[in-house]
Amino acid sequence: MHAISLLRKFVPFLAVLAVSKASIISSDSSDASCTLTASGGDDAPQFLAATTSCSTVTIPAGTTLNIETRLNMTGRSNLNINLQGTIRFNPDIPYWTGNAFFIPFQTQITFWLLGGENIVLSGGGTLDGAGQAWYDAFASNSTLLRPIILTLNQATHATVENIRMINSPEWFNLVNECNDVTFNNITINAVSTSKNFISNTDGWDIYRSDSVTIENSVINNGDDCVSFKPNSTNILVSNLQCNGSHGISVGYALTLSFSVMLSTVRNRSLGQFAGVFDIVQNVTAINIKISNAENGARIKAFAGSGVGSGHVQNITFLNFAETKVDNPVVIDQCYETAAAACAEFPSNVIIQDIFFNGISGTGSGSQVASLACSPDGRCSDINVNNLKLTGAGGKTTYACQNVALAGNSASLFGTCATT
Repeated sequence: MHAISLLRKFVPFLAVLAVSKASIISSDSSDASCTLTASGGDDAPQFLAATTSCSTVTIPAGTTLNIETRLNMTGRSNLNINLQGTIRFNPDIPYWTGNAFFIPFQTQITFWLLGGENIVLSGGGTLDGAGQAWYDAFASNSTLLRPIILTLNQATHATVENIRMINSPEWFNLVNECNDVTFNNITINAVSTSKNFISNTDGWDIYRSDSVTIENSVINNGDDCVSFKPNSTNILVSNLQCNGSHGISVGYALTLSFSVMLSTVRNRSLGQFAGVFDIVQNVTAINIKISNAENGARIKAFAGSGVGSGHVQNITFLNFAETKVDNPVVIDQCYETAAAACAEFPSNVIIQDIFFNGISGTGSGSQVASLACSPDGRCSDINVNNLKLTGAGGKTTYACQNVALAGNSASLFGTCATT
């Protein structure tokens, strides 16, 4: 008992040692400020300790924190992380694959959980995922789980702004079970220096979250620029430049080998699983530039036997400028479902009140728009206005099926096929 008592006395002292590399500027714990310097080893312990001791934590310009162990900063309140320098996640693949935080949704892992109330991450600095080692390892092991750089987890009133994010091993940002979150002036860049692709480097994935704003940002990546996943509501995305992406997507998919598809059997796309009801509602994406991309403005959902259900409603894609995009405008309500199966078992994800307005630019093929709804009236109030798209090779085509289109560009599609 005496030994236990002594240990309890030393616990606060040990916590102070953990921030030995931090300078505590103020003694008032309610507004204390910590300035961190690199320790030469793993800087995760001092970073974690500083966020419990200080309301403002500064990583100065010229300082690189080396993060070798996972960061759990959930349950914080009134925390300002002033990142002027760099936070770099050490690419120790064996450690992270065994110790990163597991996210059951889509079988993900993450370096960093940040959550609580009144959280700010800003300062003009850099989050570095050191992704090259991961890109190369994934090329030879397609079952490899790769970490997300930043996961906002159960955060309320959170702001991430004026931050550069580079070379995430997989997704850059996951917004999970959050409310009232803003991302502003974020630069995202994923580049491989080898022949191996920067697979699944989504800019943002939003899941079970309400009132999220993403604005004034530049994204160069290898997957969705922004993806609205199940139970994403009241979302504004504005003034983005997306290069090399899979576009602005309602619904989603991972680019995976068949073996990984078998292991990631949770919520790959809207309406995939029996007994699960997915909602994406009240989303506006406005003033978006998309170039060298697979998709532009896209909605997709499953059909077929034994799948789930859901509701996609009040989605507006407004003022998109697209350059060299394979599929500039897309609805696919029979996603990964054979035509015969979709006809027999139409999608149970109802799509309605959709607006594709003011979308211009060039496709990489002749077909610039495909609005393919499931049979049996599963799409309604689909509006197309002021579409000014040009296909490649001097030919431009618009396609549609199982939908009655409204708007001043409806005539571009002709008579929609019925299946």
